Amino acid sequence: MAGAVAQLIRLRAEGRGGEAHVVLCEVAAWPAPRLPVLAVALYRAGLAADWATLLWEVSSLPPAGFAAAAGALAAAGREADCGLLLRQGVARPAAEVAEAVLVLDRAGREREARDLLGAFVRVRTPQEAAELAGTGGTRLLPLLLEAAREVSVEREWDLVHALRVAGVPGV
Repeated sequence: MAGAVAQLIRLRAEGRGGEAHVVLCEVAAWPAPRLPVLAVALYRAGLAADWATLLWEVSSLPPAGFAAAAGALAAAGREADCGLLLRQGVARPAAEVAEAVLVLDRAGREREARDLLGAFVRVRTPQEAAELAGTGGTRLLPLLLEAAREVSVEREWDLVHALRVAGVPGV
């Protein structure tokens, strides 16, 4: 970890931003429990912008890695970072968001699963949320409806309508 931070400091000092970005992409694939410790090290080194870039790279990991990273950040008390990561994750295809939600839920991270769904419901259309519900099996639908309800009554009604139009069972 210290080696990666030292390498980033050196690359930034030498103006080699592209190579620093490559290091961040490599670090994004590290085991999720290392992320909170790395966040502290990057902030201490004055590399807060690199932490933000690293979170963006983590948001594009496969759903299981993305979910593990969100869980590790939440477990370490880094709720703001976890929230940012989850909000960035809604740019993924609906099926990948559904998979990440289910991974979080199975890992006992229901709050983070709801937060990811809440972010999805806020920025994506009700039709896209209905598509997400159709790919996630029976466990996803109640979580999705709860997330929409937490956003607003109007969003919940829009989602229920889209679910009915899409023929999603259980609505």
